[in-house]
Amino acid sequence: MDYDTKYCQSCGMPIEGKEILGTNKDGSKNKDYCMYCYENGGFKADMTMDEMIKDCIPHMIKANPKISKEEARESMRKFFPTLKRWQ
Repeated sequence: MDYDTKYCQSCGMPIEGKEILGTNKDGSKNKDYCMYCYENGGFKADMTMDEMIKDCIPHMIKANPKISKEEARESMRKFFPTLKRWQ
């Protein structure tokens, strides 16, 4: 992981610009979560960390084609507990 990069504190996706940020109830951008996870001040899906990992595996493999499904899962199992949503 690149520790200078900001990551969504729910799905771990790199946040590389304000346009990807989720929104608070007042419509302002939320600095911690991406638009795929957070909208109008709440999470878009009620799920467990394991469910989030399962949903994120295809996206991680698409972004990193050289890794296997199991490598993606193991990487997220180590990383996700450090994210705000899963602490």
